[in-house]
Amino acid sequence: MSSPQDKPFDIPKRLVWEAYERVRANKGAAGVGGQSIEDFEADLRNNLYKIWNRMSSGTYFPPPVKAVEIPKPGGGTRVLGVPTVADRVAQTVVALALKPRRVDLP
Repeated sequence: MSSPQDKPFDIPKRLVWEAYERVRANKGAAGVGGQSIEDFEADLRNNLYKIWNRMSSGTYFPPPVKAVEIPKPGGGTRVLGVPTVADRVAQTVVALALKPRRVDLP
């Protein structure tokens, strides 16, 4: 089994868990594979481990995005890209890692 010392990128597993919790709270539609958040949770431990392992080893590549046309207020439509649940978790990991940390000053 891989350990954090073997990985070129230091991504705490706790950060992946926090990202998953945020994605779960936001709900959202299934992506191109049709996997809902409930389907993702059926093998949660393995799915989160795969995301962590691929991101921390530098081998994560996002899957295709599902294109959905949504109506525009003034008429017509626009295309909205819906990523998979796993990719939403990965995107949230990156956002959390890049987010400026709040520092409490005296």
